[in-house]
Amino acid sequence: MSSPTPVDDSPILPGPPSWRIGYAEIAALAQVKRPVPTTWSRRHSDFPAPVTRESGSPLFDAREVVDWLIRTGRGNAEPRRLRAEAALHTLSAWRSSGLSAPVLVGALTALICLRQQYDTPVSEHAWGDVLDQAADLDAEDTFLLSELRAVPDPDHLGPALGALADELTEAAYTPAEAFGWVLDARRRLGSHDLAADEPTPVVARALAALAGVDTLTDEAVLATPYARSGDLLAALHTTAPEDSGHTYLAAEPDSALARLVRRRMLVRGVFEFLLDVTEGEELSTDDWGDPDVLVCVLPYEASETRSARRTLERIQDLTDYLGDSSTAVVLGPADALVRSLPRHGDADRLRRSFLGEGLLKAAISLPDGAFAYRPGYRTAVWILARTPEDERAGRVLLADYSAQPLTEPVLDVLAEDIAIWRASAWRGDRRHEFRHAVVVPAKDLDDRPGSAFTPQHRSPESRYTRAVVERPARIAEVERHLAELDERATRRAGIDGPLKTGAVLRPEDQPVRRTTVRRLLKDRRLRRRPGHRIAPEHLAADGHYAVIGPEEILGASRFGSRRIDRGLVLTAYEHVQFTEPGDLVVTTSPRFGVHVDTEGLSVVVAPARILRVHPDADPPVRPRVLAALLRASAYDHGRTSGAVRASRGIEDLSVPDLGREELERYEAVLAEIERRAELLRQQSAALDDLARITAAGVTDGTLTIQQLPELPGTTNH
Repeated sequence: MSSPTPVDDSPILPGPPSWRIGYAEIAALAQVKRPVPTTWSRRHSDFPAPVTRESGSPLFDAREVVDWLIRTGRGNAEPRRLRAEAALHTLSAWRSSGLSAPVLVGALTALICLRQQYDTPVSEHAWGDVLDQAADLDAEDTFLLSELRAVPDPDHLGPALGALADELTEAAYTPAEAFGWVLDARRRLGSHDLAADEPTPVVARALAALAGVDTLTDEAVLATPYARSGDLLAALHTTAPEDSGHTYLAAEPDSALARLVRRRMLVRGVFEFLLDVTEGEELSTDDWGDPDVLVCVLPYEASETRSARRTLERIQDLTDYLGDSSTAVVLGPADALVRSLPRHGDADRLRRSFLGEGLLKAAISLPDGAFAYRPGYRTAVWILARTPEDERAGRVLLADYSAQPLTEPVLDVLAEDIAIWRASAWRGDRRHEFRHAVVVPAKDLDDRPGSAFTPQHRSPESRYTRAVVERPARIAEVERHLAELDERATRRAGIDGPLKTGAVLRPEDQPVRRTTVRRLLKDRRLRRRPGHRIAPEHLAADGHYAVIGPEEILGASRFGSRRIDRGLVLTAYEHVQFTEPGDLVVTTSPRFGVHVDTEGLSVVVAPARILRVHPDADPPVRPRVLAALLRASAYDHGRTSGAVRASRGIEDLSVPDLGREELERYEAVLAEIERRAELLRQQSAALDDLARITAAGVTDGTLTIQQLPELPGTTNH
């Protein structure tokens, strides 16, 4: 009798995992627009075939797609990034192989660090030799030895993890980039504890830029209390000039995170004698002296337990690290840093003490979204600097970015403003106008207990900026334009008199013929032209060609407010077709709308499209008439509540097919209505401009309204 097969209780080493993706995921992977992969699959016979379908949509083997993208060079993603994505997907699949997310991230980052330190692939060595190398490198077990010893079933999983670490490192430019890729994937790996209380990457980079690291001398000391997984410390290192020789200090109460920070900085090429990460809340400054720059994100606390006084006391403790000319950038809760506080309360007195000591140089309100895991957490940034008493300017910059999008360009503007503010020795430069900030005397804030640290009105210097000085002239220009429009309207009414359409009931013996848009297209009385897909970043307020899309047709945007540059049209959109005078631009999304482009030479943005009237159509078609009839017909067959689409498409809309004489009469009526409506639109736009400019000046205190001698509806006293 044969002996039974032994049972292997060790975790099963995953083979190549099943990675199925659809067209949308392929577009994201290749960094292209959504329709592009569909076009690839249709035009290229060697494009991978679908391996299955889900709800009718094709799914592809992602590894085959990655190989095809690398082989053909299509898409905008670099081959190394595509290979890394494939490796990271393998990594996420290993969570089902007995490896918890913390152990998985810890072991892989330790292997990448070990490879960087020895400058040799780790997969070339047996796992026992890898552990021996780690023990020699980390004899006191402060940054990677325990992470490698924690790998379960090391004979199976250890070598495979080593191969994966090598694969990621070879795909990246540097081991530090591979290390960053792993941490970027911590959310998909389920390691939420590493990501929950970290600011988003764009905010971390902005905080590093606000610190002015590029202005520091070589061998400066940079510090980050509450370092978490080291995003801020890494951002400071990235911002610093290469080979600057800075010393990096960090403090983190969580020992596992402190070890991760050490690995992260070592793999970035920071020498061990220029790095000090303490396990706790206090920085190790005895051997290094006070930091030149301190950047900190205060630990998150739920609003139910958050205390403004405790938050400000933490910041006060941080200022103990600041020597003369040192700077601190602190991100914390907006309700403690910039919002109003109870007058003369403990928190209010403590916050105003930063003004009296000349420490607070800037208070910046940030928009929502600074923390990906805390969407409702409103934050603000304080910039503090210790300056000798005889050099204090007694001024504070207040900035409000709470209504701005949290994007790189917006934060770059903020960083530029702060750089100029710092370079002026915290006094301000009249040659520079801050975008969303004002400079106010610190005494003004100190004299208003409990008031918010936000730019509630303009500084005295802002009265002399060009935008403010020119306001009266701009208002006078709008007033002259309104007077001209009123005169035109009066003159027009005197010449033409009241508008009369001449509409009467149709005689019963003159029934109207009907047709559809489909029939007009089939008879070549109409031609159809598609709209174009234009990247949003290519649309701006200035440009050579006007853009018409659903926003303009449905009234969400003014016509002409979105434009595109001629250079982009000739390069990125060389196949674009312009409108011609009299073209109908129609859309059905999100609802039906139609516009007659009387000028032409516009670019139509999908899903809007063009219906072009044939000039020699017989019987004739007139654009204004057809547009009016389509609006009425679409209203009768609009989308009902809850329906995905309207009951009839554009091609099926039924409209009267008017005879030549009746058509011309109706066209003339519509033309007159359009002329009068355009005059009213111009008047409405001018009135909007007048109200907006005046309100801006009255709001910031730079304009006042004098008593007018003859203002309708008022009585002079």
